[in-house]
Amino acid sequence: MTDGTRGDSLTAPATDAPPGRDDLLDRAQPYRRELLAHCYRMMGSVHDAEDLVQDTYLRAWRAADRFEGRSSLRTWLYRIATNACLTAIESRGRRPLPSGLGAPSDDPERPVVEAPDVPWLEPVPDAMFRGEQPSDPAAVVVTRSSMRLALVAALQHLPPRQRAVLLLREVLKWRAAEVAELLDTTTASVNSALQRARAQLQEAELTEEDLSEPTDPAQRELLDRYAKAFENSDVSAIVQLFKEDAVWEMPPFPEWFRGRDAIARLIGAQCPIGPGEGLMLPTAANGQPAFALYSRHEGGDYLPFQLHVLTLGRDSVERVTAFFGDDLFRKFGLPESVPRDADRR
Repeated sequence: MTDGTRGDSLTAPATDAPPGRDDLLDRAQPYRRELLAHCYRMMGSVHDAEDLVQDTYLRAWRAADRFEGRSSLRTWLYRIATNACLTAIESRGRRPLPSGLGAPSDDPERPVVEAPDVPWLEPVPDAMFRGEQPSDPAAVVVTRSSMRLALVAALQHLPPRQRAVLLLREVLKWRAAEVAELLDTTTASVNSALQRARAQLQEAELTEEDLSEPTDPAQRELLDRYAKAFENSDVSAIVQLFKEDAVWEMPPFPEWFRGRDAIARLIGAQCPIGPGEGLMLPTAANGQPAFALYSRHEGGDYLPFQLHVLTLGRDSVERVTAFFGDDLFRKFGLPESVPRDADRR
């Protein structure tokens, strides 16, 4: 789950001359994307993360005259961002996925009921972190492993300070003393919190094999077959692609389902897209393959329906989290509609 090298020591000689208020934002700009990733991992919401990064820069600008240069500008920004997240979590709570709320549903034919009041975990577009390298040589590289949906979901079940400790120690590689100073606690308390957080996340840890890129021909073929099966509303073909104990969940509906049979019954009974009425556009979320599923309305264009984030095994689909919400399509830079005569893959 490591994203970078050891954090800057808070007691080391200054590596940055204290910036003035006029040039602070320019000097802080290269860290915006990694701060966004950090806030997303803390909050489980790309919308909240963007707001908190903006708040971090505003707080930094206001406090520029108090930055003494004992640590790097990057470390100082992370301290502000982490504290901003901890304050926000107090009022906003955690963001779960349906599978984190209880047992799977045993009745796939029963109509699912939306739970709009639950602040659900949100996916994040890979494109938000691609194609730009921070200038600081110690800066975090946003790796796929630290952004995985399962990991971010598991983090939501940790108490906020444990969440912060785990991310600062394991992902950002801060020293225990640095984390203790940020959280106004002792090194012993930080080490204890890290042990408890590791124990709670043990089942969510991902191996390097799990994190392999889906670029080999077999996995590319698996993704192509998945897209074609949904476009054709071919339930039997869809289910053949799933692992025997695969999981299907779809926020904002709290019901979730485990196993091929349950998933087949759910899609067959409740998916409104008929044969030839679907269109799948490939994208990527949380370091994982994803598809935007569009539904063709009678006599009209394809309109947004679901955003599928897939967890792949060696030769099957292990989990699908299907998110609803037109705002997610906009966040991912996906079209709000696709012409009826669009090329169907």
